[in-house]
Amino acid sequence: MKVTDHIAAAKGETLFSFEIVPPTKGTSIQELYDNIDPLMEFKPPFIDVTTSREEYIYVNKGNGLLEKKLTRMRPGTLGICASIKHKYNVDTVPHVLCGGFTKEETEYLLVDCHYLGIDNVMALRGDAMKDEQSFIPKEGGNHYAADLVSQIHQLNQGNYLHGLKDIEHKSDFCIGVAGYPEKHLESPSLTSDLKRLKEKVDAGADYVVTQMFFDNSKFFEFVAKAREIGINVPIIPGIKPIAVQRHLQILPQIFRIDLPEDLINAVEKCKTPADIRQVGVEWAIQQSLELKAAGVPFLHYYSMGKSENIRQIASKVF
Repeated sequence: MKVTDHIAAAKGETLFSFEIVPPTKGTSIQELYDNIDPLMEFKPPFIDVTTSREEYIYVNKGNGLLEKKLTRMRPGTLGICASIKHKYNVDTVPHVLCGGFTKEETEYLLVDCHYLGIDNVMALRGDAMKDEQSFIPKEGGNHYAADLVSQIHQLNQGNYLHGLKDIEHKSDFCIGVAGYPEKHLESPSLTSDLKRLKEKVDAGADYVVTQMFFDNSKFFEFVAKAREIGINVPIIPGIKPIAVQRHLQILPQIFRIDLPEDLINAVEKCKTPADIRQVGVEWAIQQSLELKAAGVPFLHYYSMGKSENIRQIASKVF
């Protein structure tokens, strides 16, 4: 079932969803299940599964020699989506990236999704690799998320690569894209970033999920400005609770977001890791309740494989 269909069926009720990260190679999927299990009581209509970019590692070849190899440390997005659908009977949303994939590889992935009965995909450009100063697409790949959305939309029309056109048996993916209430880190302004979001919607995106934010006023302002320029698809807020002290440094550094002074002060006063987690939970509860009262279609939580704090939040909100 499409994300947009879930929203329509809810008739204004705010729904619960969350996002997980595939385990690293050599790790059992059971740990992932153990973190999903406590969240199923909140009846998520869908679960997002991230896709990691390839990265370089150095393999010891002996005699002091190292070989630089390109690999993926967290493969398995599509397999995990299929497994979750089978185990929990819930829709899954695989993340599909521009970075690291050719258009042909993307088409193969989408065909596999279609055969598995996956109705939703999240179309993302992806980040630059760790040794790149800026994003560089793979040769033959999509440069921007709007290009990827267009490719998926074309597949929905029955138009494949290499001249296959108007195929009768079409895919029908519901396409999600990312939005940035505090703008994408590479964007010169929020206005410019909203124009890029409009391009993704015009290319065929059906809904937006935002990057994490900790000040609801920034989300409400973002939605208002999006509506002003004609972005009328559902906009789902993404929420991540502060869990450790170092989040005060790494979240603004990686995602270029601001943390409210009240939240910073509350974390800095904590004496134990448990105190910090509780501050993060309480802040996210208040965020969630205000957003729910405003009638957002979903509250989407970035669990990143850890569910206890998300379970505490959801128990107070849903």
